[in-house]
Amino acid sequence: MQTNSEKNNLSLEDFQSVSNQKDLRALIKEKEIPFEKVCNKLQYSLELEQLQVEMVKLQQWASKTKQRIAIIFEGRDAAGKGGSIRRFMEHLNPRSMRLVALNKPTEVEQGQWYFRRYIKQLPNPGEIVFFDRSWYNRAVVEPVMGFCNEAQYNQFMIHVPEFEHMLREDGIHIIKFWFSITKDEQQRRFQARLENPVKRWKFSPVDEKGQKLWDKYTHYKEQMFSKTHTSYSPWLVIKTNEKYTARLESLRYVLSLFNYDRKGEANVSLLPNPNVVVRYFRSSHKFDY
Repeated sequence: MQTNSEKNNLSLEDFQSVSNQKDLRALIKEKEIPFEKVCNKLQYSLELEQLQVEMVKLQQWASKTKQRIAIIFEGRDAAGKGGSIRRFMEHLNPRSMRLVALNKPTEVEQGQWYFRRYIKQLPNPGEIVFFDRSWYNRAVVEPVMGFCNEAQYNQFMIHVPEFEHMLREDGIHIIKFWFSITKDEQQRRFQARLENPVKRWKFSPVDEKGQKLWDKYTHYKEQMFSKTHTSYSPWLVIKTNEKYTARLESLRYVLSLFNYDRKGEANVSLLPNPNVVVRYFRSSHKFDY
């Protein structure tokens, strides 16, 4: 059974089923979709494809010049991290890129230096690695959920800037994204997961606790920003209530950082929107609205 959100969206199969504008307009009318919404989705699809072409160029340059690039995606549950990572990786050569999404530490790993299991996942020369959550689990999720004690948390917060400074000095490019979502939008996405049979598996007891412990998450998130945002490893906050915009702007930000081959030939803007991609700054201003 189709959900309301599925009914009012055009899929790839829908586009493939039409051959002219008349058929497309008839399909739009049948699905009761506002024409403006279709135009926005078409524009999104066009820009996404062009930005993905640029990501392929970036990967080829990184491989040729032996760059090591680590892109970290952090944020509350349902903020859109996984969807954005998929758009980054969709057309890249799997031989020189990887996705890292680690399970909880094993008993052996729990007795090791906390960073050890992440060090093994860092990019090799010529490789781009995408971290779907990272060592920053210990900065927010673990203390909120009681998965670490206060001494472990405090030690981690002291070590992070030193750890990332060593990585930067060794030539690794570290990009840290925090995907920011409002409480109401998170609840709406949780509900959408529950209503969609193919996405229901994404909803977990931890997700449910996330809403109840919203303020506690906010406290630890702000502590993380304050203590681990540095000039050599800054936090970039991506406003993700509009998930399609967030995907495009996070792609633009990464592409804007590197002078890869044939960058000047891009048919799309590579300058991120400063109203969507915001560098963290220490002030009374709060994210997640």
